[in-house]
Amino acid sequence: MQKLDLRPEYDIVVIGAGVGGLTTAALLSKAGFSVCVLEKEPHAGGYLAGFRRKHFRFDTAIHWLNQCNPGGMAAKIFDILGSDHPNAIPQKRIRRYIGESHDYLLTNNPDELKEQWIREFPHEKEGIERFFKAAKKIGHAFDNFSHFFRTEETMGFFEKMKNKLNLLKFGMAFIPYLGFTGEKGLKKGLNKFFKEEKLHKVFSSDTELIGCLVPIGWAYYGDYQSPPKGGGQVIPEWLKYIIEYYNNHLYFKCQVQTILVENNQAVGVKFHHRGNDYQVKSKYVIAACDVETLYNKMLPQNVISQKFRNKLESAELYSSSVTISIALDCPTENLGFNEEFIHISSEFSTQEEHSGGDPHKSEIAILAPSLRDKSLAPEGQGTLTIFMPAFMNFKNNWLTEQDEHGNYIRNEEYKKLKQDIAEVLIKRVEELVAPGLRSHILFYDVATPVTHHRYTGNKNGSMMGAKPGRQNMQNKIAHYQTPIKNLLLSGHWAELGGGVPIAVKSGANASLLILQKEKPEAFKVLANYMDAKVTAEELLNSGVFKPYDNSWKQELTPAEKLALRKEQGNINP
Repeated sequence: MQKLDLRPEYDIVVIGAGVGGLTTAALLSKAGFSVCVLEKEPHAGGYLAGFRRKHFRFDTAIHWLNQCNPGGMAAKIFDILGSDHPNAIPQKRIRRYIGESHDYLLTNNPDELKEQWIREFPHEKEGIERFFKAAKKIGHAFDNFSHFFRTEETMGFFEKMKNKLNLLKFGMAFIPYLGFTGEKGLKKGLNKFFKEEKLHKVFSSDTELIGCLVPIGWAYYGDYQSPPKGGGQVIPEWLKYIIEYYNNHLYFKCQVQTILVENNQAVGVKFHHRGNDYQVKSKYVIAACDVETLYNKMLPQNVISQKFRNKLESAELYSSSVTISIALDCPTENLGFNEEFIHISSEFSTQEEHSGGDPHKSEIAILAPSLRDKSLAPEGQGTLTIFMPAFMNFKNNWLTEQDEHGNYIRNEEYKKLKQDIAEVLIKRVEELVAPGLRSHILFYDVATPVTHHRYTGNKNGSMMGAKPGRQNMQNKIAHYQTPIKNLLLSGHWAELGGGVPIAVKSGANASLLILQKEKPEAFKVLANYMDAKVTAEELLNSGVFKPYDNSWKQELTPAEKLALRKEQGNINP
């Protein structure tokens, strides 16, 4: 049982040990602050926590990484934390588009796909070339994004003006395509490039034109990476090590109940751990957790206006998912899989049906993690992950009921529903991609929006928080500063968008806001680094951040431990 060896007071308490909260805690630890991270689950990582079944390791929900390549936004922050950080693996085969009448592969050389389309549809040559040119322009904009990811809340007047110009230049690649959304809007947008229905069907599950262009744009600039060896969960494991290296604390199974507030200033938190209530004081509190949970459960109701509360409640969020984690009795390549993200859509389903929860009509995404990383499964076996977008309100919250605390009660009807959906999805994948798949399944685990909500606390089990878009921008859904002094947000609720790079970005900016008030010299160096004015080496040699000896050693995966035991004769082969 974990003992809570709490100090009476910390400089900073961080609520939530997802990538955003861990990045904040690691940076502030390196800056010399005392930090305590409180996480409600038994493991760090949030959506990157992952899990083990027998000798197989599964990532919870990660599809692919971006901005984790050298020079990328996430990599830049990891570089200054430690050169021993896990390295994402560049992908060559990016995305495979499969439908009833098409099967196309996007690689890290998108011109291959462009030339294939021109050969198949020579009458659309001019439009296809313009389509890929537009995508490449968008990719170039993202390629420069790591040079200006500092929040304006840390900037002076002239810096803000310069930043707005940079953001305008960044946005110019997108602006011509932002209005083409929805079924009719997407068709109209694609028609600006090509009218060939067979090409339109490739994007039948997309809801906006920009979503068709961005993957190709990223592919042009090599911004697709697979998780590091050992899976995405090694990223939070490494961040946890760094925090503890500086003698700071992470405690798990700690449910924060109340932010302590005195004279409209955060001064600590109250939390529950294994049947006991605790209180810890701090100068700052960083809430790297669900924003509505923060405002509705941890703070007095009058902290924000009802008008803003309504905006939060109606914010446009990313979907949740049904995630099937499969253990196979053979390597995944034996069933025809490769490293790419396989995307299955149906030309007979509407946009709404593609994400409506009906497994017969929904889009499906497939990954073969053990093909990318042999350490995830025992020798001669494999892992496969199947995703389907899903929402919490499907079939009255997945046939569950809620108790007085708002927890979803997972009854037999719920268990049967998720099992039935999984069987339909597996059958579709078997028919379209991998004949004989069912006969090679050793076991599988199914997660639903109810599962994701339970483990992350995110509203409706959302995978990445609030989506970028006009409504969320106008309503100022994403924010770092709260009405309570010294209470800041981090994680996916501080920024619009999602994934590892946005979580890392928010963690860096939340740290920067504290450094600005507490350690101006460290603030200046980190701000200049984030603005690409100084190098990582110059930052580390500045003397304002504590040294780190790059001593993290990655633990063996369950499959690697099994292989070692066999090699040593400690287990029957």
